[in-house]
Amino acid sequence: MYRLLYISTARQIITTTQLGAILSVSRRNNAAVGVTGLLVAGGKRFLQALEGEEEAVRTVVERIRLDPRHIGIATLASGPITERAFPNWSMGHQAGGDVLPGTSIANVLAALIAPIEDPSLRAYFTGFAELHAAA
Repeated sequence: MYRLLYISTARQIITTTQLGAILSVSRRNNAAVGVTGLLVAGGKRFLQALEGEEEAVRTVVERIRLDPRHIGIATLASGPITERAFPNWSMGHQAGGDVLPGTSIANVLAALIAPIEDPSLRAYFTGFAELHAAA
């Protein structure tokens, strides 16, 4: 098992409709190759963890890297893992603006990542949420 965590920047703000289409295709494609993960979107930034067999994860990341909607993609962490942090999500998702009144992206994301045992992975997602909550 292998995990890759990256951050990327979109050329322009992705609309809710565009993001929905991206998620639909990603979920279908990821499930077909056994890749799971979590995507958090905030403004023009995306933070995503992908998990699965190394070749499948690298193929998914290369497809993302070639997507013309991205300006750049930077790998934050990658390597072998003993178990998945997101075993049930072909692509879990949380958008920066998609929270219920009285809640924050940080609170919603904290609930999503609570089961993650890897403190570094949890810290990346927490920091991303805090940064976008302050923006």
